[in-house]
Amino acid sequence: MNAWSLRTGRDRIYQDRHEAGRVLADQLMPYRDRPDTLVLGLARGGVPIAAVVASRLHAPLDVFVVRKLGVPQWPELAMGAVASGGGLVLNDGLVDRLGINDDTIVETIHHETAEIERREQAYRGGRPAPELSGRTVILVDDGIATGATMLAAVRAVRAAARVVVAVPVGPPTLSSQLRDEADEVVCASTPAMFEAVGQAFVDFHQVSDDEVRRLLAGPSAG
Repeated sequence: MNAWSLRTGRDRIYQDRHEAGRVLADQLMPYRDRPDTLVLGLARGGVPIAAVVASRLHAPLDVFVVRKLGVPQWPELAMGAVASGGGLVLNDGLVDRLGINDDTIVETIHHETAEIERREQAYRGGRPAPELSGRTVILVDDGIATGATMLAAVRAVRAAARVVVAVPVGPPTLSSQLRDEADEVVCASTPAMFEAVGQAFVDFHQVSDDEVRRLLAGPSAG
């Protein structure tokens, strides 16, 4: 793995994801016009940002699906995340505190993996996933909070490719695991009083499946 680096920026408020994509692209210009560069947007909120980044870097765009692993009794509470290609993150402390057994974890992983496959089919319409081997993959999301979903994505990609994490906003202290496992992290804004990703956006609407499909059908997709 190449030497790790971190680049962060000052506090910013973005009008929308399109503006966030322009700001990120400016910080990613060393990857412009490189034949090995591939931009993957984490579905769904990362895809509009990734589309702008891919267009400005003259790089192909594709989608990467990550799913939260919800605690069975409280599905909004995440005990981890699983990604396309099998990347997995588990919150071992939470699992132990709640006494969640291995069978429950495996069943949840299988359920969410099936949903990942369904969404990939829906978004790509039968088009195969891109080849990652030997490439520099820029993983784009609309922000990092706990880092679990992005970490799952990094783990799924890193065996085959150099991994660059690119987000418009995140906490001042990023996950130590993310720092350990990605080759580079570009975080354009690190507010001192970080509470949630949405605080950095005026327009933070929920991205629909139709919007994802439309963006993937654009000129940067492939």
